[in-house]
Amino acid sequence: QVQLVESGGGLVQAGDSLKLSCAASGLTFNTYVMGWFRQAPGKEREFVAAISWSGRITDYADSVRGRFTTSRDNAKNTAYLEMNSLKPEDTAVYYCAAKRFVISRDSKDYSYWGQGTQATVSS
Repeated sequence: QVQLVESGGGLVQAGDSLKLSCAASGLTFNTYVMGWFRQAPGKEREFVAAISWSGRITDYADSVRGRFTTSRDNAKNTAYLEMNSLKPEDTAVYYCAAKRFVISRDSKDYSYWGQGTQATVSS
C-alpha cells in the first residue's frame, strides 16, 4: 500500500531553518505531484507548496514564497520542504501529499497523505 512518511519537524526559534522530508513507498514516485500542506491549531489545512513529477515546476503559497523551497529526489522516492527564515506563524503540523498529473493547491485533489510532522517556531 502507499505510504508517505514525513520527518524533520521540531522546535526552533524565529529566523531558524528546518528541512522536512517525505519518504514515499508503494507508488511510482516519479509520476506523482508532491504537495505540502499545513494545519495550525484551530485553523483549516492550507496549501504550502507543490512540485511536479519532474521537479521542473513548483508552486508556493504567497505566505512562504521566497522563504520555503520544495524539491525532490526521484531516485530516493523522497520530497523535501526546506523552510528558512521561520516565523511563529509558520507553527503547524506539516503534511505531504501525492496526486497524479498536474500541480494543484486544492487538498481535495490529493490521493495520498502522510501522517504529518510538527514544526514549532518560538518568538
